[in-house]
Amino acid sequence: MQVKMTRVMLYVQDVGCLKFFYHEHFGFSVVEEIESEWVVLNAGAIELALHRVGPAYCGVSGGSNSSNVKMVFTMQSELTSLRDRLIAAGVAMRELKRFEGFPYLLCDGVDPEGNVFQLLQPD
Repeated sequence: MQVKMTRVMLYVQDVGCLKFFYHEHFGFSVVEEIESEWVVLNAGAIELALHRVGPAYCGVSGGSNSSNVKMVFTMQSELTSLRDRLIAAGVAMRELKRFEGFPYLLCDGVDPEGNVFQLLQPD
């Protein structure tokens, strides 16, 4: 049996806000949607699903303070220009970096709900 990951689901406070963020800045298109409750975005080889949290979690802060998840988005070029556009749009972005022996340019950012993501560009 072969098992493969096809979707990553994030439980979020504001589905519409994050739908806009990932569509506007990354160009992800909507695959399916229940307005304000659920949206699935085409993120390439995998789908990004955003699901509104249940009432018990509404108003509870999430993201980088309480999650050990980091989404990694790979791009073949223009990482620096995307990072610049995100910064101009007010998105918290960390510095560009490289690690010895790791043939990638990368940087981390934070979406509107505090979820950490990484942009990765192979050399």
